[in-house]
Amino acid sequence: MDLGEGLRKAIAKLTGATIIDLKTIREFNKELQKALISADVEIELVFGLTKRIEEAALSSRMPEGVSHKDYITNLVYEELTRLMGQSHEPEIKPKRILLAGIYGSGKTTTAAKLAKFYQDRGLGAGLICCDVSRPAAYEQLETLAKQSNTSFFGIKGEKDVSRIIREGLAAFKNKKVIICDSSGRSAMDGELISELKRINEEFKPDEKLLVINADIGQVAGRQAREFDNAIKLSGVIVTKLDGSGKGGGALSAVAASSTRVMFVGTGEKLNALELYDSKKFVGRLLGIPDIESLITHVNEAIKNAGIKPEDVDINELNFESFYAQMKAMSKMGPMKNVLGMMGLADVPKDVLESGETKLKRYENIINSMTKEERKTDRLLKDPRRIARIAKGSGRTEKDVRDLISDFNKMKKMADMLKGNRDMKKFMSKFSPKGA
Repeated sequence: MDLGEGLRKAIAKLTGATIIDLKTIREFNKELQKALISADVEIELVFGLTKRIEEAALSSRMPEGVSHKDYITNLVYEELTRLMGQSHEPEIKPKRILLAGIYGSGKTTTAAKLAKFYQDRGLGAGLICCDVSRPAAYEQLETLAKQSNTSFFGIKGEKDVSRIIREGLAAFKNKKVIICDSSGRSAMDGELISELKRINEEFKPDEKLLVINADIGQVAGRQAREFDNAIKLSGVIVTKLDGSGKGGGALSAVAASSTRVMFVGTGEKLNALELYDSKKFVGRLLGIPDIESLITHVNEAIKNAGIKPEDVDINELNFESFYAQMKAMSKMGPMKNVLGMMGLADVPKDVLESGETKLKRYENIINSMTKEERKTDRLLKDPRRIARIAKGSGRTEKDVRDLISDFNKMKKMADMLKGNRDMKKFMSKFSPKGA
C-alpha cells in the first residue's frame, strides 16, 4: 500500500463517526501513524504530526455544515503540507546548474529533463557531461540531449573535469542555461567530495542541486545533509516519486534537514519533471483534484501529440475523439499520475491499463471501422460489424469488444465529469471553444 492509499483509507473510516472525541481522534491517529511509518516517514516527525492533529481537533470548534471526514481531512492536509516542506518557484533567468548524486538516483536523466524544462521556457540550454567514472555516461547524456532537443558537450575518455568544464563553457557561451552532470558514487566518499569541489570551483554554479531517489525514504535527509556540508546545496530534486511508496519519507526527511525540494520526477519521460508544490503533492495523496496541473499536462500532451482541438471534443465522444484522447493521455505520463490530478486516485487497476500496446491495437481497430461507425458507436451493437472490423484489423473479436468496453467506460466517466463544476475548466481544453 502506498502512502496516499493508506491516508485515504484512514480518513474513510471517519465517514460514519457521529462525534469527534478523544477516542475517535486517537483511533484515527493510529491508522495515520501506520500509513506514515509504512512510507518511511521518521517516527519523531509522525508522532509530532499526529499530536498536533489531536490538539487541533479537540481544541477547535468544527464549523456547521462540515462533515467530520472533511474537517479531519483539512487538518491532515495542513499538517502534512507543513511536514513536506515549502513549495518552490524558480527564477526563469540565465544560470549555471551543477547536479550531484550517488549511483541510481536518476541524475543523468534528470539533467536532460531540467534542460528541457528551461528550454521550453525560452532559455536555450546546454548539457556538459562531467561524469567521468560511469561507463556509457557520455553516450547516455548525449542521447538524452538529442531527445530533449538541447545541446550537448563532452570529451569522451577525458578524466580531467576542469578541462571539460573550461571547453564546455566556451562551447556554450551563447547558452542561457548550462547544466553540468557530475559523477556519482555508490556512497558519499572522499573522492566524490574532492571531485565535486573541483567542479564547483571551475564551473562556478548559480545553483547546486542534489538528485535523490525517492525509494531511499528517510535516508534522503542524511544524504542532503552530507552533500550540503560538502558543497552547500541550493536544493534537492527527488526522482522516481511516481513508483515509490517511500516518497513521503524522502520528502519529509529532506524538509527536516532544512534543505528544500525544488523539483520532483514523476516518470521516465523527459516532460515528467514538476516544480515541487507541497500543497499539490499532499492534495493528490488525499484525493483532492489538482485542476491547474491537469490543464498544464493536457496542453503539453495535445501539443506533443500533434492533435487538433476539434479531434478531442469531449462533448461529442465517438471512436475518433476517443482515440485522440488516448493518444494525448499517453503523452501525459503514467495514468496513475493523471487520474491522481483528477482526484481519482483509487480507480481500479483495469481502468489504469493503457500503454503503447493497447493504443496501437485500438488504432488498428478504429482504422478498420467505416466513417459512419467511428461517428456512431451504437452501430457496433451489430455482431456482423464486429466480425468484419476484427478481420480487417487483424485482431480478434474479443479485442474489438474490449475497445467498445473501454470506450463505454470513458463515455460514462465523461458524463460524470460534465456535472462536476471543478472539472469544466479541464474539460474545456478538450473542445474547440476552450482551445
